[in-house]
Amino acid sequence: MNRFAALLDRLVYEAGRNAKIRLMADYFRATPDPERGIALAALTGALSFANAKPAMVRALIMERADPVLFGLSYDYVGDLSETVALMWPAPPPHERPNHSPLLSEIVEGLATLPKRELPGQLARWLDGLDDTGRWALLKLITGSLRVGASARLAKTAVASLGDLPPDAVELVWPGLAPPYEDLFAWVEGRAGRPETGDPVPFRPVMLAHAVEEADFAALDPADFSAEWKWDGIRVQVVAGEQSGEEPDGARPVRLYSRTGEDISAAFPDVAEVMAFSGALDGELLVMKEGRVQSFNVLQQRLNRKAVTPKMLRDFPAHVRAYDLLAEAGEDLRDRPFLERRARLEALVTRLGQPRLDLSPVVPFDTWDALAGARADPASAGAGADAEAVEGVMLKRRDSLYVPGRPKGPWWKWKRDPHTVDAVLMYAQRGHGKRSSFYSDYTFGVWSAGEAG
Repeated sequence: MNRFAALLDRLVYEAGRNAKIRLMADYFRATPDPERGIALAALTGALSFANAKPAMVRALIMERADPVLFGLSYDYVGDLSETVALMWPAPPPHERPNHSPLLSEIVEGLATLPKRELPGQLARWLDGLDDTGRWALLKLITGSLRVGASARLAKTAVASLGDLPPDAVELVWPGLAPPYEDLFAWVEGRAGRPETGDPVPFRPVMLAHAVEEADFAALDPADFSAEWKWDGIRVQVVAGEQSGEEPDGARPVRLYSRTGEDISAAFPDVAEVMAFSGALDGELLVMKEGRVQSFNVLQQRLNRKAVTPKMLRDFPAHVRAYDLLAEAGEDLRDRPFLERRARLEALVTRLGQPRLDLSPVVPFDTWDALAGARADPASAGAGADAEAVEGVMLKRRDSLYVPGRPKGPWWKWKRDPHTVDAVLMYAQRGHGKRSSFYSDYTFGVWSAGEAG
């Protein structure tokens, strides 16, 4: 755990992207399995601990430090993990554990210990670590491991062990699980490429860069296709082959979030009608009476463990398709966008499914014309759905579907934000790295008086 804590500490203070990659790559080279795989899972957000809550951490420190002093210190430091790590009293020498816990020991304990035993075990782990180790442990278990290294950067570091492109790791990632021993064996040349047996695997999504005014000088409108950017959540619908062995001819279907989380159970109304074999990229919306509803309405369907019949009636889910990644066992990600788009149009037409439609293309021949459509979507073809338009997406007609956020093929151009006259009433310091900045503000707005 101490070695992993030292890595996190260095990542926090290292500003350079390439330097962060080197730090992680050096750690992965020097650390044996399964420790490095558990560390990779932590860095990529693949670990979660249901019973480890910030309230439990607060209760532990309150038993060992003056509550008023803790409250004042926490308000000043702004980060719970750092405050507790610094205030945690060192145990007497005869009570100090014989060794510092390994990262794998901690993760296994968090996964298997009953909830009632966790506070005592957490206290023993904290007793066996130094300040940095305690900080890293608390960051890990409370799910606030923000150290300036994204999941993409961690995967890039792994790829560098075998001089592989980052996309090579991204493509196999969805079928892997901690501690990733098969992944490390592959990148180090000790084994073949990991393969998944999942019939409906997630495919890493392609993301866009925000376009700036200066970017347009280097971009030719003729090279790009445009479509609306919808205010929903990005999803991937993956459907497998229909089974001839089952009486109803069922097929496996999954609905994934853009991070690869399986959200199928929350949207059975979408999953059960996707009668095709392949994978499509789209936007999850709520469609009612032929009109896209606001994101606030969609939120009524999000993060639900159980979906009631009333919820299905009141907030019917809908997928607006952007791209086709695979069809009938054929991977289309290495095909140009225009070819994928044509295949997608044919698929949506063939299915004729009311819960699936196509995100329309926005016609334009100059950037000024597209700027006009962006400013007034209702007049540019979005019609009654204009309120659900966030902006426009620009996609190079010849672009391949590449995981991550490559700069150049895709751009997003959001609508200009609204402005409001308000009075600043209160400012509060942030948490963690923002604890020395006033980052949370409360504003007041005028209400209409007697004079209107």
